[in-house]
Amino acid sequence: MAELPHLHTATVALYVRVGCRFETPADNGLSHFVEHMLFRGTDRYKSSYDLSFAVERLGATLYAETGRDCGLMSLSVEPDGIAPGLEILGELLSSPRFDDIELERKLILEELKEDYDDKGVEINADDIARELLFGDHPMGQRIIGPQRNVERFDTADVRRHFERFYCARNMLLCVAGPVDTDAVVAAAAQHLSKLPSGTAAVGKPLEFDQSEARYQYVKDSGSQTGISLVLRGVPEQDADFPALIALMRAIDDGMSTRLHYRLCDQLGLAYSINASIEPLHETSLVDITANTSHDKVAELVRQMLRLLAQLRAEPISAAELDKLQRRYRYDSRSSTDDPNAIAGQVGGTALFYEPPSMAERVARIAALTAPDLQRVARRVFRPERLSVAIVGDLTRARQADVCEAVMAWQ
Repeated sequence: MAELPHLHTATVALYVRVGCRFETPADNGLSHFVEHMLFRGTDRYKSSYDLSFAVERLGATLYAETGRDCGLMSLSVEPDGIAPGLEILGELLSSPRFDDIELERKLILEELKEDYDDKGVEINADDIARELLFGDHPMGQRIIGPQRNVERFDTADVRRHFERFYCARNMLLCVAGPVDTDAVVAAAAQHLSKLPSGTAAVGKPLEFDQSEARYQYVKDSGSQTGISLVLRGVPEQDADFPALIALMRAIDDGMSTRLHYRLCDQLGLAYSINASIEPLHETSLVDITANTSHDKVAELVRQMLRLLAQLRAEPISAAELDKLQRRYRYDSRSSTDDPNAIAGQVGGTALFYEPPSMAERVARIAALTAPDLQRVARRVFRPERLSVAIVGDLTRARQADVCEAVMAWQ
């Protein structure tokens, strides 16, 4: 429970240990498939229309997503909509109909087409880079799964997967906003009591045997080349995770940061380039993505890697550190005006371990020094943690140039 009495709206969010991390190759994509099928009605709300209408009468939208090791269902409502929202979630989780599977299959296959060209070759650089990084581990599988699985899943598969993962011990409910805790607990007990207790899902432990950078090029006839540069970071529980957060803000948090100012503003190598952290249970991913013209790819990749190497070699300036700490403090305070953000910080984390308080998060960032950031840069920005996927229409010479830039990085 996240009590935010100053707000006028609330978020009801249910987090589930589900996703490709918990799937076999034969079941890969089933978590995502189940997420879609949950919208197809319940015993009380006979159709997807009836379900959506009931949610929207509360002024809300039922949102759902499937990640690699976590799923989410949430509604944002006015405070008096919390109990009715919990009632709808309880109905959805206790008596889904799982009707119209062929209709939903068609929609998922359309969604899947975004990641493949007309010859069936995968062109999603983000997924390709993650497969390179995770190798044969289930985390390297696609969230949506392969086409052959989507075409094969039947209602029995959907019900089997739902019954295994959508149980009380495998889920966490978070309500954020101007809440009456006792009333919310009572409503949750009333409307979610039909859920079976079940058991918490446990994924295969992560093990890495990478000794050098990994690289893959995929040909695509688009007008630009896509770049996904992924490094294995440190988990949220690691003492260096706050320093990694700060380090990423030195890289990409505003137009004066190194990534945008140097590579876009000064060198003109890309119009848009982004860096972020994807936290996962047991690890995190540092993700830098960009699209650029084919003739600039090799130089852009070189400059990306040069930027990371410089952060290993030299501590950031005192002014740069002060700026990112101030911006982190501001963003943390502004998130208390957003119940969705708070639900994510509290609930998404608590699904796996006890989250630190907002005050603790801010204090950890405020206590960092430039050597702290340099230390984590030396730990994370290493060739043996790097995977790079390039998707575009490059000549053989340009392919060789990009490959050399990645594999020669030290």
